[in-house]
Amino acid sequence: MSEFDEQLREIIPRLRRFAVSLTRNSSSADDLVQACLERALSSWGDKRADGDLRAWLFAILYRQFLDAHRRSRRYARMLEFFTGRDDAEPSVERTVIAQSTLQAFDRLSSEQRALLLMVSVEGLSYKEVAEILGAPIGTVMSRLSRARQALRQLSDGEISSPSLRILK
Repeated sequence: MSEFDEQLREIIPRLRRFAVSLTRNSSSADDLVQACLERALSSWGDKRADGDLRAWLFAILYRQFLDAHRRSRRYARMLEFFTGRDDAEPSVERTVIAQSTLQAFDRLSSEQRALLLMVSVEGLSYKEVAEILGAPIGTVMSRLSRARQALRQLSDGEISSPSLRILK
């Protein structure tokens, strides 16, 4: 057995213990450790030769946890955005409305979807979105207003497809 294998066998229980303390769920912890080890093996070339294997693996595991946590928070914000509340188990009526709104959202142009996601889900300011798009804040605000209006109209079944304005 190589020295690396021995080190890994010693570290895995510690990684799992750390993952359980983060996730508070043993099966989620196992998934997190597996994702960590997969990432470590795929990034093996990026590891510093003189670096501590244990510290490197713990850093990967913690980043994996943070990424998953951010994704789940983003999903919760998106669910709240479309349902209007953040209940764990929304009513059947709210679920149908949310599904209808999601279908309407899918019918928006990619620019409109991106604007709504950046501002309403990701919580970026108009200024930040303007910098990302390289457009004035006023332009961002008017495009966002049109995107929200198109989403409302599509959700209410008022129009069959969003209107597009061609600007030169």
